[in-house]
Amino acid sequence: MSALLEHVMAPEVRPFAIAAAMIVIVGSLEVVSMLVGASLSELLGTSIDFSHPSDNGVLNAISWINVGGVPLLIFLLLVLGAFSITGFLIQDVARLVAGPLPATIASIGAVAASVPLVRAASRAIARAIPKDESYAVGLGDLVGRVGEVVIGPLDQGPPGRVSVADVHGNRHFVWAVAAPASGPLEQGTMVLLVDRVGTRFVAVKADDELKPSKPTLSS
Repeated sequence: MSALLEHVMAPEVRPFAIAAAMIVIVGSLEVVSMLVGASLSELLGTSIDFSHPSDNGVLNAISWINVGGVPLLIFLLLVLGAFSITGFLIQDVARLVAGPLPATIASIGAVAASVPLVRAASRAIARAIPKDESYAVGLGDLVGRVGEVVIGPLDQGPPGRVSVADVHGNRHFVWAVAAPASGPLEQGTMVLLVDRVGTRFVAVKADDELKPSKPTLSS
């Protein structure tokens, strides 16, 4: 164990060890924030739309690398993971051939190798995971839509998840809480999104005439 720790903390691989540690830290913070009803993804600004051109060169560069348009938190983890893995691999190969490279040179090589990896991974992940809030259509467009509680119950405490379709029929999974005068809304309940505060919606139980006739997710 001491030999492994010494290898991981060697000066020539220290940047990659720090990147790996940051993955653990960011992942832990996201888990803790979810438990208290918040989301690190929201704090990092998931409302940034990387799918459209911008006057900001940095955003355009991120948009080109993040071709799949995955949420910013996932993109950050992809970047850290690709940089860490490729960096360790570069140094391992260099050690077998002649000796470890200086950390700066290895880091430049890891960054260059990470760009195509992150670009390909973001595209693959975007196809595999369900879309969260769709900011392309605008969160305001979902107010007045009927959805189903998929993670609940919804109350005035930590938010749960509601599955709701937009006007185009695309399904989104949004954060929601029950309206102040509403009782708990159990999982599987059809709800009406009546308001929005930031990226969180306020829901009430949908009247029977508003409920869709087709089967819901729970059924």
